[in-house]
Amino acid sequence: MLVLFRKEIKSFLTSLTGYIAIVVFLLLNSFFIWFLPGEFNILDGGIATLDPMFFLAPWFFLILIPAITMRLFAEEKKTGTIELLLTRPISDLKIIMAKYFAGISLVLFSLIPTLLFYYSVYTLGDPVGSIDSGGTWGSYIGLFFLAAVYVSIGIFSSSITDNQIVSLIVSMILCFFFYYGFDALSGITQSYFWQELIISVGISDHYYSISRGVIDSRDIIYFLSVIAFFIFLTKLVLESRKW
Repeated sequence: MLVLFRKEIKSFLTSLTGYIAIVVFLLLNSFFIWFLPGEFNILDGGIATLDPMFFLAPWFFLILIPAITMRLFAEEKKTGTIELLLTRPISDLKIIMAKYFAGISLVLFSLIPTLLFYYSVYTLGDPVGSIDSGGTWGSYIGLFFLAAVYVSIGIFSSSITDNQIVSLIVSMILCFFFYYGFDALSGITQSYFWQELIISVGISDHYYSISRGVIDSRDIIYFLSVIAFFIFLTKLVLESRKW
């Protein structure tokens, strides 16, 4: 499993696609929160907070993460190496998890540079350090779990096709639906109970809950459950090749 994990990381480091996706993610965040005038501009807002970044990042991740994960299984299928991989003395689940953790690692690579944003807001605050650090770190935790769900969706999307573009599109659609789709669907009913229930199935409700700085076990269980669900679906897809 560790060997496969290293292989995936090495493949990323020798590919321009992942680098381009990460650079685009960082440039988009920088442009919106530092340079573009408007409601997302931190300097215009006059408040020491990174909330604009945490609002925008899930939308930018809709592009970044599918771009990172689209090749994980699709490329193996296209080149025919998937058959060789599945015959190795390693379980399908370990293969999936190796690729999954590789995807998570690449997302973390994209988040680490954003700590410069935190440092900038921390030092620019009046007084220095007036940023809500607890809420900020809670938002980072929420963003990590959101990204972890997106990666699981991307892994699944990559497993169902040998075309990376198809994988990219399917992953973007599924990530968008799980992030915003349930919020939109909640509008079909006037019942407050059903609205809350439908919204709670989506990612955004749990993401913003953690972003308030309160780590609720219900939110953690939700994220882990969705991740497990898509990893299970990916395992079923791989096993179907043996039927």
